[in-house]
Amino acid sequence: MQTNKKYKVIISGGGTGGHIFPAISIANALKAIEPGIDILFVGAKDRMEMEQVPAAGYPIIGLPVMGFQRKLSLKNIVVVVKLLYSLLKAKRLLKQYNPSVVVGVGGYASGPILRIAASMGIPTLIQEQNSYAGVTNRLLAKKAKKICVAYEHMDRFFPAGKIIFTGNPVRQDLENITGKRAEAIVFFQLNPNIKTILVLGGSLGARTINQSLLDNFGKITVSDVQLIWQTGSKYFENIRQKVETRNAPNIKVYNFIFRMDLAFAAADLVISRAGAGTISELCLVGKPSILIPSPNVAEDHQTKNAMALIDKDAARMVKDSEAFEVLTDRALFMVHNETLLSTLSKNISKMAVRDSAKQIAEEVLKLCPKMSANDR
Repeated sequence: MQTNKKYKVIISGGGTGGHIFPAISIANALKAIEPGIDILFVGAKDRMEMEQVPAAGYPIIGLPVMGFQRKLSLKNIVVVVKLLYSLLKAKRLLKQYNPSVVVGVGGYASGPILRIAASMGIPTLIQEQNSYAGVTNRLLAKKAKKICVAYEHMDRFFPAGKIIFTGNPVRQDLENITGKRAEAIVFFQLNPNIKTILVLGGSLGARTINQSLLDNFGKITVSDVQLIWQTGSKYFENIRQKVETRNAPNIKVYNFIFRMDLAFAAADLVISRAGAGTISELCLVGKPSILIPSPNVAEDHQTKNAMALIDKDAARMVKDSEAFEVLTDRALFMVHNETLLSTLSKNISKMAVRDSAKQIAEEVLKLCPKMSANDR
């Protein structure tokens, strides 16, 4: 006789694509292993996960949680109030939904839900994406059952017995971009006979990268190079207008690129921030890159992420403070240096970790209470 019992998992986190897309990849991997599994996402209200997760076919509940202001600010009073309310809402949600496991992928919302879940005896798993663990995950790790990491030597931050090296999950369509270049050329309306630079500032955009390229617009427009430029929605309209005004057909501007598989397939060189998710994608697709770590992140973790590649001659780095002066010239030089591109591509490909989402999904399911076949 069948029952209505089934595995139920909460996946929490978000704020940026670097958290959201790995979370969706884990959910998809769970569905592939256990088709009947029930998955609920918990995110932060008014953040991009509230749109991206439903678009991927999963339900999501938003918490009013916000990040603390680094400088002394009255806004932090509001942050504390919202955090307390989020903790209460998380407790009600956990009692109502009664998940088998709660997974945290980083972002504002993962803190309250994982903390309450652990206090209620619900198994928790943390997916730490960066080479330098943040304060929230270090605190949550004390009661987490497992911690999935993407870099070596993470026992500096977490109990060694809980650590599992899985790599970072990436979007499934990036697993194999071989043979997609011709499609990419058509999709982005590119010239197949000149070099292509892909510019990524993260899902929300990056002011320094965008402004550095704008300041050197003339050099780009007269070069034999074309750009696929993801500006982020905040900067899109301004940059689009400038591109149109200057009649620059070799520059293709997008607020957000949904076909990243084709964007990577077309690219000879990538300019990017050094978020953990993006670096994992670069390793998987084997693309040479110039990394500009954001200075506006906790513990300067993007620089540490980038250095993991730099130390293995798998990428080049430009400091955020130096980007205005050197980024464009360096990119235009590198994209024509076939020997350098080949070396970087070869070395970064060695760092790829495949099937990360599947590995994490398997670890999640190991934490679920055992069920008979009829219970699923």
